[in-house]
Parts: sequence; C-alpha cells; structure tokens
Amino acid sequence: MKVAIYGQYYQNSTEPIIRDIFVFFNQNHVEMVIEAEFLKILYEKQLIKKEYKTFTSHTELTSDFDLMLSIGGDGTILRAATLVRDSGIPILGINAGRLGFLASVQKDNIEEFLQFVLDKKYTISPRTLLSLSCTPKNQDLPEINFAMNEITVSRKDTTSMITIDTYLNGEFLNSYWADGLIIATPTGSTGYSMSCGGPILTPDVKSLVITPIAPHNLTARPLVIPDKTEIRLKVSGREEQYLVSLDSRIASIRNESVLTIKKTPFKINMLEITGETFLKTLRKKLLWGEDKRN
Repeated sequence: MKVAIYGQYYQNSTEPIIRDIFVFFNQNHVEMVIEAEFLKILYEKQLIKKEYKTFTSHTELTSDFDLMLSIGGDGTILRAATLVRDSGIPILGINAGRLGFLASVQKDNIEEFLQFVLDKKYTISPRTLLSLSCTPKNQDLPEINFAMNEITVSRKDTTSMITIDTYLNGEFLNSYWADGLIIATPTGSTGYSMSCGGPILTPDVKSLVITPIAPHNLTARPLVIPDKTEIRLKVSGREEQYLVSLDSRIASIRNESVLTIKKTPFKINMLEITGETFLKTLRKKLLWGEDKRN
C-alpha cells in the first residue's frame, strides 16, 4: 500500500497521533510519501528521523497512491482536497482538531481504524464540489477554482449590507440585502451555512443550499436547490469591492461583477471507515440524544 500524508502541526494534540501512525505504517510495511512542508516540521520537532519521499503539488499524486491521510481538522482536509483535485485518490481524516465533521477518525482509535484501511473495510463517500467563474475575469481569484464546503460572498470594508441579485438557471430568484450569501454543498452544510441557520444535508443528497448571512428581510430563508442548478450572482454595495471565498481561499471582487457557480465535473472521495458513518458523527458532534429526557 502507498499512502500520501498531509497535515497540520498542533503540539499538544498532534505528536502522539503522528507517532502512532508512523509506527503502525512502518510495522505493516506501508510506503509513506509526505508533503514536503509537513515533513520539514516533523524533522524540526524531532518526531521522526527516517528519510521519506516527499511531494509538493497535485501533479506528483499519481494513480498508484491508495489514499491520502490528512492529519488535523476539517480545514486540513479542505487543503488536502486542493492537492488531490480530480485524481480520485480517497482522503481519510485523522482528527487532531476540534469539532471535525470530515476528520472522522479520533486519536483514541487510530490503530484500529488504520487496520480497517489495510483490510479494506471501508466505503467511499463521493463529495460534490463547486466551481466559480467571474465576468469580467478577475486576476485575484484563487488558482484552485473549486470549493468542497462553500462559496461565499460577503461585505468587505464596510458595516453596510450588500445587495446580491441571485439567478437560478437564468431565472431571477431574489435580491438578498444581507451581510453576505453562502452557497454550500452537502459537505459544507454542517459548516458556515449551519451556523447561519441553514439545514443539514447528508453527503449523498444531490442538492445545494443557499443561505443568507444576517439578511435584513427576515422572510429570506435558506433554500435547498438541485445541484445541477447554475447560480449567477451580481453584488452591489456602498464600497467598490466585496469578498468572495472558496472554502478558506479569499479574493476581492469589484462591484457589479457577475459570478457563476456550478457543480464541478469531478468529486472528492472521502474514505469512510466501517461504523464511523455520517449519522454517527452528527450524533456525537451535535450531542444528539444527550438530553436526559431521551
């Protein structure tokens, strides 16, 4: 088995996780190829001494990789997805962060779950992505032009609300007068959209969520639409620019530019260990069933 390893370093929570992973994989003769900057940190912290092969970009993640192991939180997985891109390599998240809906393997169960991986006791959960284009073309938009969680437009240098004219497949939907607007995938429905009152979607739902951020008109509610819908946004406001984000990548866009959002032709494959389902994660992370009256 050949595994790509990518991670973020958090001293108090990451070190025992890293040691357990490397010990297990070395004992089971798994070939590890480590993202170069992450490996540099591991050497500096003296967590490992052995030499390993490295990768620095998506072009080096070829079809002979069985999976990518992401060590960190959900944000780390979103960055790992920018390396995997359309290669089809599945991602397994080891949770060294906090809430973690995507990073499903907890530090107390690492060896058990990695054994499941070796025994191929897992399923693949394909995740929908969103792409973004801008008219006129904007040079500040991130080179990696897709989002796994959400694409968001929001106000930039003002406390005033912005107006977001929204069209679905060319038909006018609404002019949102708000702090911003979130277009979320099912994966992203448990992120920013949920914190703004949006619904939770299971990962296999073929839908997207449009969620306004602090809308002035209280009748503006989150809306679930088919994921094949093409969404067009035109933003205006008192300032010359507003912000657009693709997950954690942010750019400034001039007012009156037209943004087009649609589903990408490829998906990111998340590796789901037997027994660690999305519904189980919801129950644990949102404390469903913890009410003593249940």
